Amino acid sequence: MKLPARVLVVDDSPTMRGLITAVLNSDPEVNVVGQAGDALQARAAIKELNPDVVTLDIEMPNMNGLEFLEKIMRLRPMPVIMVSTMTHRGAEATLAALEIGAFDCVGKPMPGESRPFGDLADKVKAAARAQRRQAPAPAAATTAPAADFRVGRKIVAIGSSTGGVEALIAVLQKFPQNCPPTVITQHMPPTFTKSFAERLNRLCAPVVQEATDGARLEIGKIYLAPGGDRHLQVVNASAPSCRLIERDPVNGHRPSVDVLFDSVAELAGRNAVGVILTGMGRDGAAGLLKMRHAGARTIGQNEKTCVVYGMPRVAHELGAVEHQLPLASIGDEILKLTAARKEGSE
Repeated sequence: MKLPARVLVVDDSPTMRGLITAVLNSDPEVNVVGQAGDALQARAAIKELNPDVVTLDIEMPNMNGLEFLEKIMRLRPMPVIMVSTMTHRGAEATLAALEIGAFDCVGKPMPGESRPFGDLADKVKAAARAQRRQAPAPAAATTAPAADFRVGRKIVAIGSSTGGVEALIAVLQKFPQNCPPTVITQHMPPTFTKSFAERLNRLCAPVVQEATDGARLEIGKIYLAPGGDRHLQVVNASAPSCRLIERDPVNGHRPSVDVLFDSVAELAGRNAVGVILTGMGRDGAAGLLKMRHAGARTIGQNEKTCVVYGMPRVAHELGAVEHQLPLASIGDEILKLTAARKEGSE
């Protein structure tokens, strides 16, 4: 019998610490071994208890969560899951934490929410299993986009989950200003996707925006599925556009990568490139296989560079992945597969 994941809960609110502890301890594979109300208490508890995973609040007294996270990643790298308020400010801080090296994030529950913290226990277990890599290099270290890129006629569809913030930044910073039309589903709580799209737009050469219903897919634009109650699809073969549809979660997610990939397979066929990046579970694997069967080129992130080799692993085992590559190579490969010269046009 495997040992349960040992967790330290760090939050300045006693009520929130109690709620997180209750949610986690309801899973027999998770054991909360301690609690801390601020960074100073947390530092002592980490030394004493040696937890597998830490859940960390963003806003705390003495030292905020971001400052403490930086110290953890520098002095004692370990899986940390950020817990943030569902506000624009909270989303910005959480995205910064994910870039520093946090494993994943969850939003604090809204009043009356039936499943507070959603899949927090699953994320904790995945974090405990994952072999932590060194903290990622700053985004500015990414190679500049190729100046001589000539875009072809293909659509790019990307799916990601846990670890996807860092992965998407690494991939999209390779894209030039005239990149192929690109649609993305990243598993992320509501309100976080708008902040993430804004951050990507600041960091990348193309225009990055949260997808809106009816938005036309254009060269030089990247569309990120909004978190919440709708899935992103691509529709209308004569003028490819975004469609946001209300439907039950697929593979436990809304938006779902499979829903996006299925629509791109049906609409674009061989005129598409599908990419599946780091994430736990299997969302996107079947859709990527459908894309490959329709003639699309497909890419999966390799195990060594994934935070969680879940979605890419399932896709690879299904035969959906044509090229399995390290993260640093994926952006260049997408450009190679979508360049005009690869399609025989000038």
